[in-house]
Amino acid sequence: MKVSPFKLGLMLVIVGMAWTAFIFDETEKKYDSILLRESNSFEVKSEFSGIDIGYYKLYMPEFAGEEIFVQILDPKENVIAEQIVKTKMSVAYFDFNEDGEHTMKITNIAKNQIDLKIEFGNTNSQKMLASGVMVLVGALVMMIISYMKIRNYKIEQPEENIS
Repeated sequence: MKVSPFKLGLMLVIVGMAWTAFIFDETEKKYDSILLRESNSFEVKSEFSGIDIGYYKLYMPEFAGEEIFVQILDPKENVIAEQIVKTKMSVAYFDFNEDGEHTMKITNIAKNQIDLKIEFGNTNSQKMLASGVMVLVGALVMMIISYMKIRNYKIEQPEENIS
């Protein structure tokens, strides 16, 4: 049984994507849910180590145009990222380079209370390098094979002076 290069590239992409999803799924994450009143704050803490990329995901199930202010603080309480969230769901990433407990501080700047679901953690992006290269190689193989197949493909056109 002969496997075509296109199918090989497709298999590389699928395996690389599954590998990346598995790595991301194994990361340590903190989940929380809160009803945040007007002008109140809430903090979520998570332990990070090394140099990597962290993320947070905020979801407001009953969104009606509210705004919240989010800050990410390093172990020394320095602000390393901040954002005003004005959407029902928001995902943001930040770089960290210190070991220790990082804090996500959320402040309700809206006039009413907000029901909020929070996910805060590390992406483990350093471990995803091999799987990312696998996806890239597979995609390049698929593009090259597709180009080679359609390069010599000709469509016959009818003559212009047909009566």
